[in-house]
Amino acid sequence: MKRQLVVEVMTTHEMVPRQHSSGGRSVLLGSSTRGDRYLRALMIHGARSALRVAERKRDPRSIWISRIELRRGPNAAAVALANKNARVIWARLVRGDDYRTRAVA
Repeated sequence: MKRQLVVEVMTTHEMVPRQHSSGGRSVLLGSSTRGDRYLRALMIHGARSALRVAERKRDPRSIWISRIELRRGPNAAAVALANKNARVIWARLVRGDDYRTRAVA
């Protein structure tokens, strides 16, 4: 139930493509210009900025986004990071707690 709600929130703001699922088969549809365009632009611009910094860092999230950037390119990596950030923000708002980074050993 929670996962479905997260997917609905993300598709409403067009952070991920729309999807149509039936019988265990999921089909990803294209993104449109629905949702809050300004919010989407802010999230992606912030992710682009974080991509530039991630190249010099070695924490788990920076390594993850660097690998995606190598595989998919900078634009897809920026959208992936914006989506992940939006999910973290949504989870923090729902739970009402503060963001805590994981300690790197």
